[in-house]
Amino acid sequence: MKLNPLSLASLILLLVSPSIEWVGSTSTPTPLPWPEQFHALLYMNLSSSRLQMSDLWYDWPRGRNVNIFQKQLGELLYDIEWNNGTSFYYTLGAQGTCRVTEFEVGIPRPDFLDDANYLGTTVTDGFYCNVWEKVDFIWYYEDVQTRRPVRWDFYDGISTHVITFEVGAVLQDSLSQAPAYCFSQESEKL
Repeated sequence: MKLNPLSLASLILLLVSPSIEWVGSTSTPTPLPWPEQFHALLYMNLSSSRLQMSDLWYDWPRGRNVNIFQKQLGELLYDIEWNNGTSFYYTLGAQGTCRVTEFEVGIPRPDFLDDANYLGTTVTDGFYCNVWEKVDFIWYYEDVQTRRPVRWDFYDGISTHVITFEVGAVLQDSLSQAPAYCFSQESEKL
């Protein structure tokens, strides 16, 4: 039996990397749940044509999500989100500001993409990814081979690109506490 070069290459790839999904496979992939704790450096292109970096610390067991945003040519903004729906957006320094907001939901569960609609595969940021969409709100890209998140886009045009992803990394408790001036204000309900 003689194999053509394409069939031979496919057979070698299957033996070397059995986790690759082949076109025509009958199973639909599901997104890997987020680890319960991780740190990610994110490059974000906001719909307002501005850019920002986000230092994201996700901590499901402690019920918090910490984003430290460096806006392009702007000041550093801290965003501490708690699982009870309370979020603190603040800046530090002599002229520090704070806005407290109440959301109906807390931080995303590790399995927040359960029941997402699988859209297929695409190459984004140089990675071959599975893509899912959930409730016309988020489009999520996960590397086919490593299963790490690569990118996610929101309905409003914000595009988030994962630069680093450290599973198990935890932010010190002292760095996730909003300043005292945040607690002398009324919160805003959203």
